[in-house]
Amino acid sequence: MSKTTKKKHVAKEVLDTLVVPEGEQQIVRVICGKGNNLHEVESDVGEKFLVSMPTKFRKNVWIKRGDFVIVEPIEEGDKVKAEIVHILYKDQIKHIKSEGKWPVEFEETKILENNCCDDPNAALDSDEDNDSDLFVNRNRPDISYNDDSDTSSESEDESCE
Repeated sequence: MSKTTKKKHVAKEVLDTLVVPEGEQQIVRVICGKGNNLHEVESDVGEKFLVSMPTKFRKNVWIKRGDFVIVEPIEEGDKVKAEIVHILYKDQIKHIKSEGKWPVEFEETKILENNCCDDPNAALDSDEDNDSDLFVNRNRPDISYNDDSDTSSESEDESCE
């Protein structure tokens, strides 16, 4: 199997497969990447630990901070406690919520992230107008510009005199 064919099959499996956690598997949120295909994650009870990304996902699928994954515990490691089994995207998350297997702790944090006004139910009411699936570059700081053209022109006039 060529590299391109492998990438195509892995991407199709990740995007099209609807899964629910089974047995000892659990849903966790990615906190950050640690390098060497290790990621720090947080469970629904607040426990933080390292997970490894299996070979089939490496260089084929990328995950970023805030993404959700399903992990399965491994016995061999002291520091690395689990391995990523599935990467969850929007459709998979909706499927898990419909099955009633989504952790309540992650539901509340997602509502707070999506909420842009004072009404906590506003993010739940409008699925069509919700831009939560848009990419946000968290490596760049949020900068807000103030349009104070009146004060800047006055200070320029004073400095020229």
